[in-house]
Amino acid sequence: MTDARIFWSRLTAEFIGTFAIVFAGCGSVMVADRFPGTVQAGSIPLVFGLAVCVMIYAVGHISGAHFNPAVSLAFAVSRHFPARSLVGFWMAQFAGALAAMGLLVSILPVGHSFGATVPMVPTLAAVTWEMVLTFFLMFVIIAVATDTRAVGMMAGAAIGGTVALAAIVGGPVTGASMNPARSLAPALFAGSLADLWIYFVGPGIGAIGAALVYTWIRCEPVKPGKQELTP
Repeated sequence: MTDARIFWSRLTAEFIGTFAIVFAGCGSVMVADRFPGTVQAGSIPLVFGLAVCVMIYAVGHISGAHFNPAVSLAFAVSRHFPARSLVGFWMAQFAGALAAMGLLVSILPVGHSFGATVPMVPTLAAVTWEMVLTFFLMFVIIAVATDTRAVGMMAGAAIGGTVALAAIVGGPVTGASMNPARSLAPALFAGSLADLWIYFVGPGIGAIGAALVYTWIRCEPVKPGKQELTP
């Protein structure tokens, strides 16, 4: 298989994975809004976590299962991912999120919510929340993805569980996005772009910080030829 074919396969996997997360997660918010009494608010964090979990198991071996521009950036900064692939991954992730939202809008009745993430606290607090939540998400991701001592088979459960946990705690505060693609897509359809930068800056700083901290504390060099969760 040629390098070009491999790269396009990875981009397709990122597109599908991000699409699935936004379709399931934001879709559950939109269904709850349009069909009251169907999807309970308390189950929505679990939907996001399960979507991340199953897509990691589905295509993690193909693309590394980033599904998140902040995660891709952090892997690139910590040298676990080739920087030359970064823009391509970002394009696939944002395209997947936008395609999912476009489909949801076209197949659901008109409603008030699009699953947009909206801060319920002052700006600095919101950025801090997103930074901290993403820090712990990326900390778990880089641990199970790059450390030879981690239980790789549990990657999907560990990462999906972290997403659900963060959403339960931080969801009422900022929406617990931790993912610029997940926030951009519904914000565009809802026309609520004023606070969107929070969901780029917070996750970006948090993810990079986690990658650098874990790289520092791991006390084990990356072994040549190790099969990582990143391409």
